[in-house]
Amino acid sequence: MRSINFSLYTFGILLLALGVSLSIRSHLGTSPFDALLVGLSREIGLTVGSWEFLLALLLILCNALFTKKRPQFLGLLTAAITGFCIDMWLLLLEHVLLPEQLISRILCLGAGLLITGLGTALYLHTNFAPIPIDHFTLIVRNWMKGNVLLARTFVYVLFLALAFLFHGPIGAGTVATVAFGGLILSYFMGAVDRKLGQPAVPSKNHAL
Repeated sequence: MRSINFSLYTFGILLLALGVSLSIRSHLGTSPFDALLVGLSREIGLTVGSWEFLLALLLILCNALFTKKRPQFLGLLTAAITGFCIDMWLLLLEHVLLPEQLISRILCLGAGLLITGLGTALYLHTNFAPIPIDHFTLIVRNWMKGNVLLARTFVYVLFLALAFLFHGPIGAGTVATVAFGGLILSYFMGAVDRKLGQPAVPSKNHAL
């Protein structure tokens, strides 16, 4: 069971990172959090993946403050793997995926949104070290009595404001993510639970 969960976790992270990279390559705007990562990379330096890790550390401390529990530094492992995979996919796609026509960019963005939602749902299903922003989403979800759609949308709006401050790539894709990202994640989380059953491993992250 552990080997299956780890394989699912790894596959989910790879899909998540691919989805993020596709959204970035669409040049139509990314999710608010990813727009913040790109904005920080452009304004300050370092790679997008490096900022994924640094912001994860900050979010872990904030999550610990919100839940009044010890920081869950294991989430840094997921953030580090995700950051590495995002940089890897961006490098691999740089000279392969060059969408120029509007329709191809829209398709690239749409694929990115769907793949990100599926990847997130898959790795969260394993109950192993969620990325701190997803942990934060779970915290907000509990504040909102289990509504993951509203929780995800709230988190998107919060990071949209931060991305705007750092001149991140905000565009039609950002609006689409805010409008549909939570819905897509909610759908895939339900579909994954129905297909694979309820998570078998108890997790503190789901009992905040």
